[in-house]
Amino acid sequence: MKIPEGFVKICKIYDLKEEEGKQFFVDDVEIALFKINNKVYAISNICPHQKTHLMYDGIIENGYVICPLHGWKFNLKDGRLPNGSRGIPVYEVKLIGDDLFVRITERFPNW
Repeated sequence: MKIPEGFVKICKIYDLKEEEGKQFFVDDVEIALFKINNKVYAISNICPHQKTHLMYDGIIENGYVICPLHGWKFNLKDGRLPNGSRGIPVYEVKLIGDDLFVRITERFPNW
């Protein structure tokens, strides 16, 4: 199996539970993975509102993850807020066999 350039293996698809987040670290980047209808989304685990590291524990609702601390909502596909403004970094995910890979293209501060 050839790993796509720039991608890092994170876990197996069966390590994720449906509609439940899980926290991972890729070097110095903290990410949250979510599996919704067998599609996996990767976003920053750090909410930009008050820099809390809890996005993996957020509530999934209509394609959004809601921060468990203050209720900010982020689109799982593009990270944007419901009003369309910039929200949270998202990362590309590839599934090869049972293995999940994520590409971290930009480095964001850990605040």
